[in-house]
Amino acid sequence: MQIWVDADACPNVIKEILFRAAERVQIPVILVANKPLRTPPSRYISSIRVDAGFDVADNTIVRKMEGGDLVITADIPLASAAIGQGGHALNPRGEFYSRENIEERLSMRNFMDELRETGVNTGGPASLNPKDRQAFANQLDRFLTRHC
Repeated sequence: MQIWVDADACPNVIKEILFRAAERVQIPVILVANKPLRTPPSRYISSIRVDAGFDVADNTIVRKMEGGDLVITADIPLASAAIGQGGHALNPRGEFYSRENIEERLSMRNFMDELRETGVNTGGPASLNPKDRQAFANQLDRFLTRHC
């Protein structure tokens, strides 16, 4: 099993949690982004730089991941693709996407996109707060305990 990180938009504090987890349980963490990333020296942590472009990082993750891998992303279509390939998906706020909830999340995302296209200001996500970071760390620990 490996952990794939949609790293372009992943908050640094979440990456730090992942880096510590990689060392603790000796699991590969691969960050995928279209810009250079700084990672700590570790045999368990690596990065892949992809070309800029719409969904290039997402498509790289989907192409390289295997069933059972964990994908860290707030991107709902990427989460859906990961689940469709037998993987797992966790967002940086600590919510696991699942076969049971991903369709609802996709529908809501598409609805919000339609509203934005008509000029409605839907706002953006709230800033990541300490409660979110703790929820993420807890969910990651539970997942790693079950799967490693």
